[in-house]
Amino acid sequence: FFSQIPPSDPRYGIQSCMPFFRSAPSCVDGVGPPLHREQLNAITSFVDASMVYGSSDSQALELRDHSSPLGSMACNSQHSDGELAYLPFLPRQQAHLDPCGPREGSTPQSNATSCFQADSRANEHLGMVVLHTLFLREHNRLVKELHDLNPHWSPNTLYQEARKIVGAIHQILTWEHYLPRVLGEKAMSRQMPPYKSYDPDVDPSVANIFATAAFRFAHVTVQPTVTRLGPGYAANSQHPSLPLHHSLFASWRVVQEGGIDPVLRGLLRSPAKLQTPGQMMVEELTEHLFQAHGGMPLDLGALNLQRGRDHGLPYSAWRRFCGLSVPNTTSKLADILGNANLAHKFQQLYGTPHNIDVWVGAISEPPLAGGRVGPLLSCLLARQFRALRDGDR
Repeated sequence: FFSQIPPSDPRYGIQSCMPFFRSAPSCVDGVGPPLHREQLNAITSFVDASMVYGSSDSQALELRDHSSPLGSMACNSQHSDGELAYLPFLPRQQAHLDPCGPREGSTPQSNATSCFQADSRANEHLGMVVLHTLFLREHNRLVKELHDLNPHWSPNTLYQEARKIVGAIHQILTWEHYLPRVLGEKAMSRQMPPYKSYDPDVDPSVANIFATAAFRFAHVTVQPTVTRLGPGYAANSQHPSLPLHHSLFASWRVVQEGGIDPVLRGLLRSPAKLQTPGQMMVEELTEHLFQAHGGMPLDLGALNLQRGRDHGLPYSAWRRFCGLSVPNTTSKLADILGNANLAHKFQQLYGTPHNIDVWVGAISEPPLAGGRVGPLLSCLLARQFRALRDGDR
């Protein structure tokens, strides 16, 4: 599939279309053609730290250190962060999957590094590399502590018990620290009642709308720079802040430019970008995505819109699904968005509010009190995370 690039776009002179790959269709049981196309999800639905351990048995085995008597995760054998571990590099036979190799402007030492081996998204952003590394180190710290308490435990028992603890940490961070700030305390208490017990009648699988559009709201919270700070959280000329597109698939920067600490300090001191009608997504993502890798820079906003169309997800239908009013006119849309100019723009672009793509419509709604998302995203996110919680045995 290709998304046509308008003549007004600076990329138009490079080529007329932006490449887009459709999601793989799922197989449907029964006789006759399916009523509608559904897509595959290859990642475990549960909030279980699968980004640390993988979403399949085979990947989990690949990420373990099988020579360890402690049930440790595999670490990097070539580099370390002082006495602390890095993620292992991809094995040599997977080099064709490696987009993290040297590129124009990188230091000569970076030629020796490649993508880290972890969940498929770990290398996309330096901040994600840092968080994956922290969880790896925490698992390996836990197995040592558990071994001291239970020296009779086998390596596999140590691995599985540490994995349970890391999964629990992931759940606590998600439901107690993350969601209340995204949904707002009022919406959280209304849509996410206190946990009672496992409910076998609740389907915990991830909804198409959640994976395709709703959870991609976070793209509009990304800052255009990756802040790196020295000891004492001071600016560090040795490791200055980076334009976002220079931090994508750049694992070599962690190895060669001070380890994870400068990036981690920057994450702790940098708020998420505040989304406004005039600045929904930074140009680093709409004009420069993967530009550092050569070729035509991509547009994450356009890709998100196209993904919603690939999956057949209209804004008005999901407003109706959540019991919210459905805008039939520009004035009603303006009331929902709290912005007449934005509603008029949508009318010009789409012709009718019923044609609006769900991702752009959802991120355009003003946030609820104390939260970072509007009514539609609040509904969709809360429904999904409540199902993930209550349907997890």
